[in-house]
Amino acid sequence: MNLHTLKPAQGAVHKEKRLGRGEASGKGGTATKGNKGAQSNTGYSSKRGHEGGQMPIQRRLPKRGFINNNRIEYKVFNIGQLEQIIEKYGLQEFSLETLYMNGLINKTAQVKVLGHGELKSKVSLKVNAISEKAKSAIEAAGGSVELV
Repeated sequence: MNLHTLKPAQGAVHKEKRLGRGEASGKGGTATKGNKGAQSNTGYSSKRGHEGGQMPIQRRLPKRGFINNNRIEYKVFNIGQLEQIIEKYGLQEFSLETLYMNGLINKTAQVKVLGHGELKSKVSLKVNAISEKAKSAIEAAGGSVELV
Protein backbone atom coordinates (compact mmCIF):
# COMPACT_ATOMS: atom_id res chain seq x y z
CA MET A 1 0.00 0.00 0.00
CA ASN A 2 1.29 3.44 -0.97
CA LEU A 3 0.07 6.89 0.00
CA HIS A 4 -0.70 7.81 -3.59
CA THR A 5 -3.07 4.85 -3.94
CA LEU A 6 -5.24 5.75 -0.92
CA LYS A 7 -8.78 6.92 -1.62
CA PRO A 8 -12.02 7.11 0.36
CA ALA A 9 -14.40 4.17 0.65
CA GLN A 10 -16.96 3.60 -2.11
CA GLY A 11 -19.97 5.89 -1.58
CA ALA A 12 -18.32 7.97 1.17
CA VAL A 13 -17.82 11.06 -1.00
CA HIS A 14 -20.85 12.72 -2.56
CA LYS A 15 -21.05 15.33 -5.27
CA GLU A 16 -21.80 18.80 -3.93
CA LYS A 17 -25.41 19.87 -4.58
CA ARG A 18 -25.26 22.92 -6.92
CA LEU A 19 -28.21 25.06 -6.02
CA GLY A 20 -29.84 27.76 -8.12
CA ARG A 21 -28.28 26.87 -11.49
CA GLY A 22 -31.35 27.23 -13.65
CA GLU A 23 -34.78 25.58 -13.81
CA ALA A 24 -33.45 22.47 -15.51
CA SER A 25 -31.43 21.54 -12.41
CA GLY A 26 -34.66 21.06 -10.49
CA LYS A 27 -33.23 23.31 -7.74
CA GLY A 28 -33.29 26.62 -9.61
CA GLY A 29 -35.25 29.75 -8.84
CA THR A 30 -35.40 29.62 -5.06
CA ALA A 31 -32.47 27.19 -4.53
CA THR A 32 -34.62 24.95 -2.26
CA LYS A 33 -35.14 27.77 0.26
CA GLY A 34 -38.88 28.22 -0.25
CA ASN A 35 -40.44 31.51 -1.28
CA LYS A 36 -39.18 34.87 -0.02
CA GLY A 37 -38.80 35.81 3.66
CA ALA A 38 -35.75 36.43 5.84
CA GLN A 39 -34.54 32.83 5.79
CA SER A 40 -34.23 32.79 2.01
CA ASN A 41 -31.84 35.77 1.98
CA THR A 42 -28.09 35.46 2.15
CA GLY A 43 -26.45 36.15 5.49
CA TYR A 44 -29.49 35.04 7.50
CA SER A 45 -28.93 33.94 11.08
CA SER A 46 -31.70 33.53 13.64
CA LYS A 47 -31.43 35.37 16.94
CA ARG A 48 -31.17 33.35 20.13
CA GLY A 49 -34.64 32.83 21.60
CA HIS A 50 -36.45 33.87 18.41
CA GLU A 51 -39.67 31.93 18.03
CA GLY A 52 -40.64 32.85 14.49
CA GLY A 53 -42.84 35.81 15.35
CA GLN A 54 -44.64 34.01 18.18
CA MET A 55 -44.54 35.93 21.47
CA PRO A 56 -41.27 34.78 23.12
CA ILE A 57 -41.43 32.80 26.35
CA GLN A 58 -39.65 35.50 28.38
CA ARG A 59 -42.46 37.90 27.41
CA ARG A 60 -45.30 35.37 27.86
CA LEU A 61 -44.35 34.58 31.46
CA PRO A 62 -45.09 37.09 34.24
CA LYS A 63 -42.43 38.83 36.30
CA ARG A 64 -42.35 37.40 39.83
CA GLY A 65 -40.63 38.16 43.09
CA PHE A 66 -38.05 40.68 44.25
CA ILE A 67 -34.27 40.65 44.04
CA ASN A 68 -32.46 42.64 46.70
CA ASN A 69 -29.34 44.14 45.10
CA ASN A 70 -27.89 45.03 48.52
CA ARG A 71 -27.98 41.48 49.92
CA ILE A 72 -24.68 40.24 51.33
CA GLU A 73 -23.97 36.58 50.53
CA TYR A 74 -21.91 34.85 53.21
CA LYS A 75 -20.02 31.57 53.03
CA VAL A 76 -21.31 29.96 56.21
CA PHE A 77 -19.28 27.77 58.59
CA ASN A 78 -20.68 26.21 61.77
CA ILE A 79 -18.35 25.76 64.75
CA GLY A 80 -18.72 21.98 64.31
CA GLN A 81 -17.25 22.39 60.83
CA LEU A 82 -14.48 24.60 62.25
CA GLU A 83 -13.39 21.71 64.44
CA GLN A 84 -13.16 19.39 61.41
CA ILE A 85 -11.25 21.99 59.36
CA ILE A 86 -8.78 22.60 62.20
CA GLU A 87 -8.09 18.84 62.43
CA LYS A 88 -7.84 18.34 58.66
CA TYR A 89 -5.63 21.32 57.76
CA GLY A 90 -3.88 21.87 61.12
CA LEU A 91 -4.92 25.52 61.40
CA GLN A 92 -4.40 27.64 64.52
CA GLU A 93 -5.77 30.82 62.96
CA PHE A 94 -9.04 30.77 61.07
CA SER A 95 -8.89 33.80 58.72
CA LEU A 96 -10.01 34.67 55.20
CA GLU A 97 -6.44 34.25 53.88
CA THR A 98 -5.93 30.78 55.37
CA LEU A 99 -9.35 29.63 54.11
CA TYR A 100 -8.54 30.91 50.62
CA MET A 101 -5.09 29.29 50.61
CA ASN A 102 -6.65 25.93 51.55
CA GLY A 103 -9.30 26.21 48.80
CA LEU A 104 -12.31 26.48 51.12
CA ILE A 105 -13.52 29.86 49.86
CA ASN A 106 -12.96 32.03 46.81
CA LYS A 107 -11.06 35.32 46.79
CA THR A 108 -14.07 37.63 47.24
CA ALA A 109 -16.15 35.49 49.64
CA GLN A 110 -17.37 36.85 52.94
CA VAL A 111 -17.38 34.40 55.85
CA LYS A 112 -19.91 34.06 58.65
CA VAL A 113 -19.59 31.65 61.57
CA LEU A 114 -22.71 30.13 63.16
CA GLY A 115 -23.10 28.29 66.46
CA HIS A 116 -24.18 24.75 65.51
CA GLY A 117 -21.91 22.01 66.86
CA GLU A 118 -19.12 21.84 69.45
CA LEU A 119 -15.68 23.39 69.56
CA LYS A 120 -13.01 21.69 71.68
CA SER A 121 -9.79 23.38 70.56
CA LYS A 122 -8.61 26.95 71.05
CA VAL A 123 -8.65 28.96 67.81
CA SER A 124 -8.45 32.63 66.79
CA LEU A 125 -10.93 33.82 64.18
CA LYS A 126 -10.80 36.72 61.72
CA VAL A 127 -14.13 36.68 59.86
CA ASN A 128 -16.71 39.09 58.41
CA ALA A 129 -19.62 38.11 60.68
CA ILE A 130 -20.38 35.81 63.61
CA SER A 131 -23.46 34.86 65.60
CA GLU A 132 -23.67 35.53 69.36
CA LYS A 133 -23.93 31.80 70.15
CA ALA A 134 -20.80 31.02 68.11
CA LYS A 135 -18.87 33.91 69.65
CA SER A 136 -19.66 32.79 73.21
CA ALA A 137 -18.76 29.15 72.37
CA ILE A 138 -15.37 30.14 70.88
CA GLU A 139 -14.50 32.44 73.81
CA ALA A 140 -15.54 29.67 76.24
CA ALA A 141 -13.06 27.33 74.52
CA GLY A 142 -10.30 29.94 75.03
CA GLY A 143 -10.30 31.36 71.52
CA SER A 144 -10.57 34.91 70.22
CA VAL A 145 -12.80 36.57 67.62
CA GLU A 146 -11.97 39.56 65.42
CA LEU A 147 -14.37 41.02 62.86
CA VAL A 148 -12.77 42.12 59.60
